[in-house]
Amino acid sequence: MPADRTPVTAQGAPRPGGPYSHGIRTAGPLLFLAGQVPIDPATNQQVGGPIEQQAGQALENLRTVAAAAGGRLEDAVSVRVFLADMADFPALNEVYRRYFAEPFPARTTIQSNLPGFAVEIDAVIALPPEAT
Repeated sequence: MPADRTPVTAQGAPRPGGPYSHGIRTAGPLLFLAGQVPIDPATNQQVGGPIEQQAGQALENLRTVAAAAGGRLEDAVSVRVFLADMADFPALNEVYRRYFAEPFPARTTIQSNLPGFAVEIDAVIALPPEAT
């Protein structure tokens, strides 16, 4: 593996559901986090219920992966949100504001066919100097 790509595995996050890493740290100050869905890492079961609960769990999973690499979700520079139903956009924004403050990271929200999930979220984090 090239020295500028270091995989991140977070013990408190759901296991990857396929051939991917929880995250990849670069030689520079960036951490790329794989998309997280609403899986409770303690039970490895999907968190159901309204979009607020599902988005909250996905964001908590992202926070866990960021922390495993010495980062903070609050230092995200880019976030991508994949929603099964764009009607959930306003409720998603309410949850999102609990995790991010101004200046908000750049964000893209896309409607996507997510089998069994209402939301998936990924992010790019700017790592602090002590974590790089």
